[in-house]
Amino acid sequence: MKAIVYRKNGPPDVLTCEEIDKPVARDQEVLIKVRAAAVNPLDYHVLKGGPFIFRVLFGGPKLKHPGVDCAGVVEGVGATVTQYKVGDAVFGNCRGAFAEYAVAPESKLAAKPESVSFEDAAACPVAALTALQGLRNHGKIQSGQNVLINGASGGVGTFAVQLTKNFGARVTAVCSVRNADLVRSLGADHVIDYATEDFTQGTERYDLILDMAGSHPFSVCQRVLTPHGIHVGGGILAGQKPLFAMFTGLIVALLRSRFSSQKFVVFIAKGNREDLTLIGELLAAGKLKSVIDRRYKLDEVPEAMRYQGTWRARGKLVIDLES
Repeated sequence: MKAIVYRKNGPPDVLTCEEIDKPVARDQEVLIKVRAAAVNPLDYHVLKGGPFIFRVLFGGPKLKHPGVDCAGVVEGVGATVTQYKVGDAVFGNCRGAFAEYAVAPESKLAAKPESVSFEDAAACPVAALTALQGLRNHGKIQSGQNVLINGASGGVGTFAVQLTKNFGARVTAVCSVRNADLVRSLGADHVIDYATEDFTQGTERYDLILDMAGSHPFSVCQRVLTPHGIHVGGGILAGQKPLFAMFTGLIVALLRSRFSSQKFVVFIAKGNREDLTLIGELLAAGKLKSVIDRRYKLDEVPEAMRYQGTWRARGKLVIDLES
């Protein structure tokens, strides 16, 4: 099968499209014929290598298969798989999504609704789950609250704006002026152009800040949080800052939060069938949509990764394998 691989960390130029062996589904795993995949900031950070501890966590200099978001058709199942059968359309988190075939744990997949395209489904797993879990699980969002989304036009941000409105809250979206109309179309009540206005210097107070940009430390954001407001730092692996700076800021913020009624939370989304199913239902009902900036073919993944590295993508970048 054809797959995107790399043998050393570096710029997108280290990625190559090669013929490799088709993976095999083990117990509790599903083999998927990939119809669409999506690029995430995490893919870019892992490709670049990051600090030493990050390289240890994600593996050393061996053949690597990037990509974690996919949608496709079940090609085979492991011996203990009970939820899916050959021919089922699914989407979720997998290993090596930038390939003709990929393997995924059964627990990190959901059935793709028939009315939802493979591209729209593939755009969701990491980004939509990060938005959902950040707002609901960690931000404790409630109807009527005042919520700010920093980085509202990115992959997570575009889902977060829509989900915040679904939860019945008011949305202030922070993005560039070129993306203002986009986030308004998704439901934003107010838009702040970060180039001309610093939201941390305004008079508005927020019950919840979902920060996907990581452009301001928690110590600065505290002044615009309500007394018991929550700052959710989901941008730890979504922003463009170097990973060392992100982790350093994270430690300082967590320590500061321990001595304040205002809370700082950081997390990485967890793939699971229940939340993916909910996302699929919202897509099928028209209450959520995937914003896709650009589409690429499999051999164009290096180009997609280069564009991801500009941090100017509006919504998601999708890899189309259907043709």
